[in-house]
Amino acid sequence: MASQTFMKVLSNKELIKDVFEMVVEGDTSAITTPGQFVNLKLNKYQEPYLRRPMSICDYDDHTLTMIYKVVGTGTKLLSEIRPGHKIDMLTGLGHGFVYQNEKSALLIGGGLGLPPLYKLAKELLKKGVDVKLVVGFASKKDAFYLDEFKDLCPVFVATMDGTLGTKGTVIDAIKENNLSYEHYYACGPLPMLKALAKFDDQHGSLSYEARMGCGFGACMGCSMEMKDGSSKRVCYEGPVFASSEVKIDG
Repeated sequence: MASQTFMKVLSNKELIKDVFEMVVEGDTSAITTPGQFVNLKLNKYQEPYLRRPMSICDYDDHTLTMIYKVVGTGTKLLSEIRPGHKIDMLTGLGHGFVYQNEKSALLIGGGLGLPPLYKLAKELLKKGVDVKLVVGFASKKDAFYLDEFKDLCPVFVATMDGTLGTKGTVIDAIKENNLSYEHYYACGPLPMLKALAKFDDQHGSLSYEARMGCGFGACMGCSMEMKDGSSKRVCYEGPVFASSEVKIDG
């Protein structure tokens, strides 16, 4: 169940250009599953008006780690916050990744879709799952958090310009390295998720991003169509959906 709380910023550091890691301290009890998200209110005034949804990279009993990219007014304000500042947060939003009782799992991240897979990797490893990660970036200069993942599992990288790892997409890296799995978990840009659903629509869990008005299902602004004709909300029934249920255009 979602919970409103104030979290104190412990650190807010730049990992690569315009990509930051923020660690906050406070009540994390509402967060129960990797892949859930939080909604941040950046200040007490009305600009920006809407809360900002943010994926969760890692969490424990009292701390929460988020990784974000500065892309507009809201995230620019977020990057300027210093340790000691308290942030108004809605935590424990959405339905995250669900363990499928697999013995081997492939985690697939694209750019800023990588962070939610970090806590997932930790939890799957606790269950004895053989975990591997494939991550795609535009270029080597865009890569981040690789060392942290390498401490957990084998890591395979794809870059569109070929400056690091396989040249091409995450699917190219999967094929090039002959990676097998019983189930895959993916988070990244929509074109990547669509490509993965076409590549394998039976064994995947896909975490979607969407513009959100409220973050808890009331405004219907993040609805997406399922194969059966129904609509589901990314913020409420999602953000994670089975690859077999989501309608893929084209």
